[in-house]
Amino acid sequence: MAHFTLTRRSPLPAPDAWARLTAWPRHGDRVPFTRVAAVRGTGRAVGDVILARTGVGPVRFDDPMEITALTEPELCRLEKRGRVVRGHAELRVRAAGAGSEAVWAEELRITGLPRFFDPVVASAARFVFGRVLDHLLACAPAAD
Repeated sequence: MAHFTLTRRSPLPAPDAWARLTAWPRHGDRVPFTRVAAVRGTGRAVGDVILARTGVGPVRFDDPMEITALTEPELCRLEKRGRVVRGHAELRVRAAGAGSEAVWAEELRITGLPRFFDPVVASAARFVFGRVLDHLLACAPAAD
């Protein structure tokens, strides 16, 4: 599995950072050709399912993620249950000084891709999800 961890500090208070990290549709704002939404539940409870749908023309795949642990406003664990992407992600937020610290950690496996490519997958994921995390924690007001 490809592993990566991203950590960002933000001037936002922890509850605000948490609200942005769990604003699921905004996750797709910085991932090309991807839309993200809660498809079962509100995306705020254990058992809810978040779906990232990526595609261009007829080539597309779904990345369904079930929330398996949620301690608001500190931890959200998502199990990736798709045919293409498997693994899990954890989003954590904690108060840090006058602001907060957010940590995004993932282990992911791309079906059919040899493990030899795990470092490449981790590097690409670090880049893409780093952009997402930076976007989510940007200090401009969140769009609802």
